[in-house]
Amino acid sequence: MPSSLIKILNWLVIVISVTVSALLLLTRWPGMTLMGVGPHWLLIWVVAWSIKRTIWQGAIAGLILGLIQDGLTTSYPTHVMSLMVVGILTASLQKQRYLQEDFISVALIVFLMSLIGEMIMGVQFMLLGNYQIAEIWLSHQQLVLSSAILNSLWAPVYYFPLSRWWQYVNRSEKKYLAINDTISSYQKR
Repeated sequence: MPSSLIKILNWLVIVISVTVSALLLLTRWPGMTLMGVGPHWLLIWVVAWSIKRTIWQGAIAGLILGLIQDGLTTSYPTHVMSLMVVGILTASLQKQRYLQEDFISVALIVFLMSLIGEMIMGVQFMLLGNYQIAEIWLSHQQLVLSSAILNSLWAPVYYFPLSRWWQYVNRSEKKYLAINDTISSYQKR
């Protein structure tokens, strides 16, 4: 498959998967909630993207998806900061070689990033002066744990198809570059 076609398909997969994530974020289907909390699909997407990317790519993905979520829900407090931190930390884990690509590792990373993301949201509530730390602690405990559990359960289902696609894209691009290098070295002779 030509490199330009693969790039177009890759962008199409990215746009469709982000759109589906954003739309799923707004729905609550029976059996997909735990104590009234649904999965944070955009956080799962940011983790899936950032696992094999650079810190900057993780931060930019968090920024863009945070802005999308703020546009769909509320920007008070913002989701940008929490998703950017999640993207940066996930990409940092990959760089430190703490990461393996298996079911349990992905679920644990998403669980940890969910806790961190919700903690950042709680700190924003506190800094905005709307709530005292005791109020946030009491109401946020249930929400944070429910969100982290749901996200970690759904993460592998979401991560592995995207991961396989991105591996295919990388292999195809490397193969295409190798063929171009071979052709150009042959033409120089």
